[in-house]
Amino acid sequence: MNTDRIRSTAETVAGQASCRTVDQAILGYVAQHGTAPTTIKQIEPWAKGDISAYRIVKGRAAGPGC
Repeated sequence: MNTDRIRSTAETVAGQASCRTVDQAILGYVAQHGTAPTTIKQIEPWAKGDISAYRIVKGRAAGPGC
């Protein structure tokens, strides 16, 4: 069993899940405000967990796993 490869795969999947979380938070913000957010701080109320490693680029999440 290659534990390094399994760990790498698990980290990639976890990062993508967080990326999806940020994208969903962006959609929540747009639904309420009618405009796309420009900073992660603006979408914190719509996201669970630490999203500080992410940023918003052209209205979409950017960061680990994106």
